[in-house]
Amino acid sequence: MSQAELADLARRFEQYLGDPHDPASRMPFTAVLDHDEHDTFPYAFVGMLRRWGFLDYGLPAEQGGKAGNPETGFTLMRLVARRDGATAIALGLTQAAFTPVWIAGTDEQKRRQIADIHGGVGLSWGLSEAAHGSDLLNNEVVAERVPGGYRLTGEKWPIGNATYSDRMVVFARTGPRGGAGDYSILVVDKWRAEAETVRETHPVRQHGVRALDLSGLRFDGVFVPESDLVGAEGQGLEIALKTSQTARLVILSLALSGVDTSLRTALEFAQGRVLFDRPVVDVPYTGRQLAESFAELMIADAVCLGAVRSLQASPAQVSVWSSVAKYVVPTLLEETLSRLNVVLGARVFLRTHPRFGMHQKMLRDLLVTNMADGNTVVNLRNIGHQLPSLLQQALTAEAGVRGEAAERAAVLYGMDTELPTYRPALQELSSRGMDDAVLAAPDSLERLRALAEEAADKDRDRLLLAAGVAEELLDRLGPLRERQRLLQADLGRGYAHSAELFDLAQEYCLVHAAAACVHTYVHSHGVMADPLPSPALLLLQLERLRLRFAPYEPYRDPDAAEEVLALLVRLDSENRLLSHWPITLADRTAPAGDVPRAEAR
Repeated sequence: MSQAELADLARRFEQYLGDPHDPASRMPFTAVLDHDEHDTFPYAFVGMLRRWGFLDYGLPAEQGGKAGNPETGFTLMRLVARRDGATAIALGLTQAAFTPVWIAGTDEQKRRQIADIHGGVGLSWGLSEAAHGSDLLNNEVVAERVPGGYRLTGEKWPIGNATYSDRMVVFARTGPRGGAGDYSILVVDKWRAEAETVRETHPVRQHGVRALDLSGLRFDGVFVPESDLVGAEGQGLEIALKTSQTARLVILSLALSGVDTSLRTALEFAQGRVLFDRPVVDVPYTGRQLAESFAELMIADAVCLGAVRSLQASPAQVSVWSSVAKYVVPTLLEETLSRLNVVLGARVFLRTHPRFGMHQKMLRDLLVTNMADGNTVVNLRNIGHQLPSLLQQALTAEAGVRGEAAERAAVLYGMDTELPTYRPALQELSSRGMDDAVLAAPDSLERLRALAEEAADKDRDRLLLAAGVAEELLDRLGPLRERQRLLQADLGRGYAHSAELFDLAQEYCLVHAAAACVHTYVHSHGVMADPLPSPALLLLQLERLRLRFAPYEPYRDPDAAEEVLALLVRLDSENRLLSHWPITLADRTAPAGDVPRAEAR
């Protein structure tokens, strides 16, 4: 799907959903907060979106869906999640649970599942167990081979959609030892199960995404026919890990959307709230906080742009891209929301208010993006394991390797470039030292400096400053490699589990994020919609990353934040998604009495 086609689809979807501030729209904030307040599953929202055809954009076109790339589903998920994360997850879980079938299922299995999904069937992804969490090789659900199939015993918990769904795609042990080759994927149909062989566990009450069905399934010898084995017996761990790579990227849409909603709330409050005879937005410190929050959201947007597209453009590197994004985006945006708390002040505590209540909901909902599908520890451990080869390649790669990485980076970060068809089976569990974002960074820095020479006045100065900050961040890779070597030599066998290795992995992730910002600017600057691209925004993005290493150093250009605030105000006034993507949101139709400037005074 081209950039223009995706933007048009998103616009039509937004118009269908309507202004969330309007109680008469299809997904109004008033109803969302009511579901959240009462822990009630959003059946009406889920049903409405299924009838619209939302799920098709996460199902392969070859077998009856409409998905050619995950980017489309990711974008639509953002638009649902800016209204309600619980509804977005409830929908996304059926798509996520289908992913193992997409990766390793037969054509007939894919067609059957998609046809049944079209008929109303919901899926859940049965990976977690209460005692083991992310320690998959100690999972205890066992599938014993019997004539014609398997008998499944054990419990999966906590699982999203476990009660709501009709089927669960289950990661279960089929081998005797519990090693890497002793697990398989099976599909359990609750409505074909014998009585008392499947039981739903009691729903869990959550701090965030309260309306989501989070429960579990207990299996007591439920029979699963051989035809519902997905892939080969013993292939389960590989399938599960590839599924998690995709799922951990898709769920980041909730983090982007939560900050989009909260940032608009804070901006509109600051514009309407008058203290000491002037709007709060005109207080320099508050204005800078809003600009910094927007810059951090756009860092996350750039990281996600390349990471989501890597599923198609660089599937062999997805293990790195997904873990970097899953660390950077939630960690960064949790801090962003905390800053917006300061802007909103006491309004943060108005839990059911139709405008400010959404901010406190987003504060809680965003936490799930850090924990689900691999938490911070899991993702930093993955980067840490690959760090020696990533740093070695980043510092010593030959010109040919860098040239190929630069060609791929142009696709990864060029919003109008065509992507190959999504083939999740091509994803690999190790990148073998390859990270196109970092390897192609020197090429994009040259392109950025060339763009600076074509720009005028302040734009030229800011692009050159941005190139300098980015180069400073990339120069951290050499010392990082030396520290990694010394740590490994000093700790020996304890190196792989050391806290210090996690610190090094964090630093690498931030350098990758800086490269993502530069790549997005140079490869998409010609297709962004005015007022983007913005040299001031790029500079502030990179400054925010630099300040994570030196938090009290001054900005190189303090005036850039004021220009970024003006950019934020314009995007909000033009009803645009706060993203590099040129996506127009639903028309504002909320009653005049609900205008934020009136109610905030």
